Amino acid sequence: MSAAALDGLVVLDFSRVLAGPYATMMLGDLGADVIKIERPGLGDDTREWGPPYDTDGVATYFNAVNRNKRSLVLDLTDAGDVARARELVATADVVVENFRPGTMEKLGLGYDTLCELRPGLIYCSITGFGHGGGAALPGYDLLIQAVGGLMSVTGPEAGQPTKVGVAVVDVLAGLHATVGILAALSHRNRTGEGQRVETTLLSTLLSSMVNQASGFLGAGAVPAIMGNRHPSITPYQTFDTADRPIALAVGNDKQFALLCRALELDDLADDPRFRTNALRVANREALCDKLVAVLRTRGADHWYIVLTGLGVPAGPINDMAEAFAFADALGLKPTVTIPGSPTPQVANPITLSATPPTYRCPPPRLGQSSD
Repeated sequence: MSAAALDGLVVLDFSRVLAGPYATMMLGDLGADVIKIERPGLGDDTREWGPPYDTDGVATYFNAVNRNKRSLVLDLTDAGDVARARELVATADVVVENFRPGTMEKLGLGYDTLCELRPGLIYCSITGFGHGGGAALPGYDLLIQAVGGLMSVTGPEAGQPTKVGVAVVDVLAGLHATVGILAALSHRNRTGEGQRVETTLLSTLLSSMVNQASGFLGAGAVPAIMGNRHPSITPYQTFDTADRPIALAVGNDKQFALLCRALELDDLADDPRFRTNALRVANREALCDKLVAVLRTRGADHWYIVLTGLGVPAGPINDMAEAFAFADALGLKPTVTIPGSPTPQVANPITLSATPPTYRCPPPRLGQSSD
């Protein structure tokens, strides 16, 4: 097997909680040597974010984004420890931090200072709202979902804005940061020139709102909460069955005709109200009433088998255990066992034919590598 894709790359990780640690774990999975800098006594905030805890008593939140890293305890208010951090920077390729804007500069670890120590350094900053008017605002995922518009389109019905069930903006920001770092590394490989990489949680969310953001910018359409319905596609939502809901994602006329056949409602495919997607969106309520009347006659598993057998995109609403079982049944190998870890972890979703992700060590104990 070839060496890992990022073998030999040294990443100094000053980040904590989720967005930054997710990015550095991605780099670690791809072979980078990630050195996680943590506060004395406390470490990363997520070490205390439980329950649940694994069988060793470690918060599973921390475990989720900190494998393939070494933990070094440094007090960044201490001049000696800051000097040690600078020594490490002199041998690093990438620095990642997600402090409030200006914090690293106050510590003597800002971009301008560190790139003098290490020409060619890739310095990645992740903030909530950038270095301008939002510099003092706290960048918590819930707040970003609220002010960034995500909650305004998420929830069971109008007047009940709801957050997504996971800190999705942090994860997306971590992924965008990773892409930026890899792009900067590619540039450095060609030119020898390092650079600063920045992303914010708010700009990440606005970009990730994709069709909803584009609809506003291009057509002045301000989207609203629609529950599990889609603003531009029908039927593309959840429906009740005899036992539990099922999701239908019918994206074109062919799939709609197949759905009608499966439900023995062939006449709907030729109904002038439903012949095109635009017409189905305009007549959503009338269509959905007819569909749910049939779907409620049998259970979700029955409809899943029937519909997928005909090529209609459909699926039951799985809980976490069912989701892993489903992925495992498809041969996706969704979990990995890591040497030294008491519990399995979610596998990296990237597949590389020559340099696949590796799982070399579990999330570190606080200060494990300080010596």
